[in-house]
Amino acid sequence: MGFIEDLEAKNPQLYMALQLLGSPDTISRVVRGVRGSRFLKHRGVFSGLLETRAEENPNRIGLIIDNGGLYPDDRLTYARMAGNSFRLARGLQEAGLEKGDKVAMVMRNHPDFVYALAACSMLGMVLVPIDPRARGEKLAYQLGDSDAKVVITTADLLPEVEKAAQGAAGLRKIYLSLKPDADPALASKYPTINELLEGAEVYGIDERQDDPGLPVQIIYTSGVTGNPKGVTLNSARNAMYCLLGYLVWDYGREDVLYTGLSLAHGNAQAVTLFPGLSMGIPVVISQRFTKSGIWDVCRKHGCTTFSLLGGMMSGIYNEPPRPDDADNPVRKVISAGTPRAVWEDFERRFGVQILEWYAAIEGGFAYRPIGKGPVGSFGKPLAGLVEMRVVDEEDNEVPPGVTGELISRMLTGSSVEYYKKPEASEEKTRGGWLRSGDMVHRDEDGWLFFDYRKGGALRRAGDFIKPDLVEKVIGEHPEVSEVCIYGIPAASGAPGESDLVAAVVPFEQRKIDPQSVFKAALENLERNSVPSYLQVVEEIPKSPSEKHLDRLLKEAFSPDADNVYRLES
Repeated sequence: MGFIEDLEAKNPQLYMALQLLGSPDTISRVVRGVRGSRFLKHRGVFSGLLETRAEENPNRIGLIIDNGGLYPDDRLTYARMAGNSFRLARGLQEAGLEKGDKVAMVMRNHPDFVYALAACSMLGMVLVPIDPRARGEKLAYQLGDSDAKVVITTADLLPEVEKAAQGAAGLRKIYLSLKPDADPALASKYPTINELLEGAEVYGIDERQDDPGLPVQIIYTSGVTGNPKGVTLNSARNAMYCLLGYLVWDYGREDVLYTGLSLAHGNAQAVTLFPGLSMGIPVVISQRFTKSGIWDVCRKHGCTTFSLLGGMMSGIYNEPPRPDDADNPVRKVISAGTPRAVWEDFERRFGVQILEWYAAIEGGFAYRPIGKGPVGSFGKPLAGLVEMRVVDEEDNEVPPGVTGELISRMLTGSSVEYYKKPEASEEKTRGGWLRSGDMVHRDEDGWLFFDYRKGGALRRAGDFIKPDLVEKVIGEHPEVSEVCIYGIPAASGAPGESDLVAAVVPFEQRKIDPQSVFKAALENLERNSVPSYLQVVEEIPKSPSEKHLDRLLKEAFSPDADNVYRLES
C-alpha cells in the first residue's frame, strides 16, 4: 500500500485535504513533511508526536519557555518532553486516575502543560486547561462543570484555586507545580508535579491509549450568553492543527515560532505548539504576553513569526516608537482581529507582513494569505475543506455588502460536542451548519469582513466578556447601589471589540470612591473584565420590563465628562 492509500485509510480528513489542495508542488511538500515526521504514527495523539520527535532527534531543543527574566528560561529537548510526559503519566496512574478522568490545569505557560497534555493523551484522560486569569465563580464553575478529579496549579494561583475548589464536589486532589520562585515549604502541604518528574525514567505504561478519536481536551468558551461551555476535542483536531503549519501558516525549516498567548487558548495550540512540534521547528512561548517586550523576546530567540489576537496589535503599536522598531527577525505576524486602522502602518513600522485568519474553538476556518485580498478582511474559507455562508435570520444567503450571520461547515462533516450539553450542541450545528454568532459581510469577490457580534455581546482582547459577572462584583461594593455594564467602541480600533464602561448609582447620601471600585474589580475579576471607565449617574434608565437601556447611557457618555473616571495606572 502506498503512502496516499495508507493515508486515506488511516486519516481520511488529511487525505481529503491533500486531494483538494490543487497545487502538485504543495501536495508534494506536505507529503514529504508528514512522511518525514511519521505523521501516520501519531495521527495527532500528542504523546506519539513527542515520541516521534524524540526518536528522530532526541537532543534538539524543540520548545523554549521564556520566563521573562524571573529565572532561567526552560529549554526543552524532545527527549526531555517525551520522558517527562511518561513520568507524569505513571504518576497519575499511581494516584488512581483512570481512562476518561478529567485533569484540570490552572497555570500560566509552563513546561508542565506540555507534559500533562501528552500524559492525558496516552492515558485516555481529558485535560481541562483553564485560563489562568479565571477566578471566583467562573473558576469554580469550570472546575465543577468539567468533573475534574484533580487540578494542577502553581503557587501564585493557589489561593484562587483553593477557594474555587471548595465548590467542586468531584475534585479529589490539588497538585502543585513549584516554580523556582515558589516557597518550597508548600511541598509539605500539597503533592507536587516536581516530585513526580524527579522519579526514575519510564519508557512505557500499562493500558496505553492511541485512538485519535478519544476526547483529549475540554476547552471552555468565554461564556457570552451564560456560563461558559466546555468544548470536547479529540486528537483528530490536533492532527489538523499540525497540518495548518504546511497548508496555511506556510512555515519553513528556517522559522522559529513565538506566542505569548496562553496554551489554554486554542490559538496558541493551533498556530504555534502543534505545527512547530509536528514540523520539527523551534517553538518559543512566554509565560505571558507583554506588549512592551515582545520585540525583545523575538530578538533574543531569533523568532521569525508570532501570533496575536484582537487589540493586542494596537497595544504593541501604541508603544512609543523606537529607532530599532524594524530591526527584528520577525517576517510574519499571524493575527486574528487586526484593527484596520493600524494594519498597514504596523507592517511598515515593524517591517513585517500580516496573515489574517478567523476561527472558533467549535470550528470554522478562514484566512487571508499575505499579499492577497483587501486589507481589513479576515479572508476566505480554506478551499476544499470549509464552506461558509452569510445568511439572514431565515438562513437565506444575503448578497455581497449585506451583513448577516456567518455559518460554516466542514466538508467532512461538522459537529460540536459541548460537554454534558447535548441540546446546546445540537443547536450550535442546526441544519448541519455551525452557527458562529458573528455578523459579517462579504465583498463581490467573496472576501469576508467582521462587523459585530450577534446580540451586541462584548469582546475585549479576543475574549468575550460576561457582563452579569462584572455587574455582580461591582454591585457588591458597599458604595454602589446599581450598576450597568456596557461597551463602547474600543480605543484600540480592533474590529468587533469594546472598552467596558460601568455605569454606577451610589447609595443615597453617599459618595463613590471610583478608585476603590476599580480596586475591587481588579481583585475579583479577570483583568480583561475590569472596566476601563466608571460613569457615576443618578439612575440607570430602564425599559418597562426593567431592562437596562444602555443606549441612553452611551449617548450621555464622554470620556472627558466630570462624572466619568478612568482606572489609575
